[in-house]
Amino acid sequence: MVKFVVEYGKDSEPFAADGRLDGPAFHRNHDPIWSTLSDFLSTQTGDVLEIGSGTGQHVTEFARRAAHLNWWPSDIRDPHLKSIAAWRVHARLGNLRAPQRIDLSDPDWTWSGGDGRQLAALLCVNVLHISPWSVSRNLISGAGRLLKENGRLFVYGPFKRAGAHTAPSNAQFDASLWERNAEWGVRDVDDLNILAQDAGLTAAEITPMPANNLILAFARMLRQN
Repeated sequence: MVKFVVEYGKDSEPFAADGRLDGPAFHRNHDPIWSTLSDFLSTQTGDVLEIGSGTGQHVTEFARRAAHLNWWPSDIRDPHLKSIAAWRVHARLGNLRAPQRIDLSDPDWTWSGGDGRQLAALLCVNVLHISPWSVSRNLISGAGRLLKENGRLFVYGPFKRAGAHTAPSNAQFDASLWERNAEWGVRDVDDLNILAQDAGLTAAEITPMPANNLILAFARMLRQN
């Protein structure tokens, strides 16, 4: 079972001299994640907000691959914000914006820097299983408020389907999460779809990923006049 990281620099390797952190999961999963995101994002313009950017490696790499989009990283933890800023300096990408602090425990969370524009997409990688259920609820309700029509919320991680784990290793992982924090756990796609319906999003389009992970893509439905 792969060790999970909650706070990089504490649960993983320390900072590099310039402040960057390195997440082992990034090297395993960024190509498969991008192969799914790119079909949609290659046709879009505007802004993409990543929630829980962690080390900052995913958003930096994706900004490099999609220079036509503005990429906005965010996190709640100071060490992560420091690392994201360091990766931004290292990458020197004009479309990668400064990191901002976003706390999804606040149901009215929002993002800054977009001058009121709605988002083309939201991205959240390996966050929902290491956070309380309220974070899942607030992420999806926020997507309903902040995405433009036909925008996408992409969520990557392990998930249950119809109440069942997709692999024995995910069941073991879920148990280890619960032992560490009873508010954490592998979320069920059916439960997330209920939240999505309430937020004006479609049910998730599901793409299998390596290591028994999934990408869930929720689309913002057309708003009724």
